Amino acid sequence: MIQITTNAECIAAVLTQIKDYLGGEISERWGEYTLNFDNKIAKGSIRCISFDWGVSLFEFDAICFEDVLFIDSHTKINPLHFTFCSHGYFKHRFEHQKDYRTINQYHASILVAKENVKHYTLLEKDTHVTFNNIQIIRKKYIKKRNNQLSALNGTLYRVFVDKKGTATYAYYSPLHIRMEEQVKSLRTVNSKGIIRILQIEGEVYQLLAMHIARHDWYEKGQPSPITLLQKELQMVKTIAEKILKEPSINYSLEYISKDSGLSQAKLQEGFKYLYARTVTEYIRHVRLEAARDLMNTTDLNISQIVYTIGFTSRSYFSKIFKEKYNITPNEFKKQIWVMDDDPTKWN
Repeated sequence: MIQITTNAECIAAVLTQIKDYLGGEISERWGEYTLNFDNKIAKGSIRCISFDWGVSLFEFDAICFEDVLFIDSHTKINPLHFTFCSHGYFKHRFEHQKDYRTINQYHASILVAKENVKHYTLLEKDTHVTFNNIQIIRKKYIKKRNNQLSALNGTLYRVFVDKKGTATYAYYSPLHIRMEEQVKSLRTVNSKGIIRILQIEGEVYQLLAMHIARHDWYEKGQPSPITLLQKELQMVKTIAEKILKEPSINYSLEYISKDSGLSQAKLQEGFKYLYARTVTEYIRHVRLEAARDLMNTTDLNISQIVYTIGFTSRSYFSKIFKEKYNITPNEFKKQIWVMDDDPTKWN
């Protein structure tokens, strides 16, 4: 695992610290700093830009070929982080915690560490990850004349005005498709010079507003809004029924999107809304349930079942089967044999 520690306050200096580990070249244009790299460690880019009042944007779009752990050691300014994952996933924990929390595709988080507590962000090998991070240095932001902090809900207000960094706070948002649409607008700004910077800053503040609005729904106990039309939800149901009937087909998010005409983002939102699972999680769930049924009703061996339901790796199947049912496929099969030999054991 590669560990990258950053502690510089200037974004250009932060990129330089990352470059020392990942290599590549840093370029600057109109106040935007971009680190591009393509080597045995990682391939992709990191973009940073700072605005007034302590607000900055950090965008990561890359695949790492080794596990990479970013250690944010801003123990004095400890900024407030609003993050959103557009592709793949990454893991986060605070220095004093043992377990990581996973931020999956189309999910957001609001994170801040108290003074002298570091952030640990883990990017696992061979996973293409795209996420953005809006950072706010609170000591600077509260000096903004029209900051409107008094309009925030109680929790976020206390987080914002905590200039001395006395508390650690973490909020992990559920699926947020509309935020991905906003992020796309941020990425596709193609103007130049001062117009570009102003447009990017406007998109960043719009994205920040969406983070705050979603947190308000959470604080008030309100359900997350659904953006799909009724006919789109019906399409998602039809897709789910097809997967249920034919689990062995080589499904992928891209394949289902092209086949159905629904965007990948809408598919994820629909499956989350209707089945509380991502598309991949739903497919895996259906296949595991089908495997269990085949063990109960047929004489197929484990390898035959694996390929019948659409998996290509027996070891992977055994791993996720045990994670779901707390028993290995072989152990489950043996239990069935015991029950068949002695029906009284079913009582």
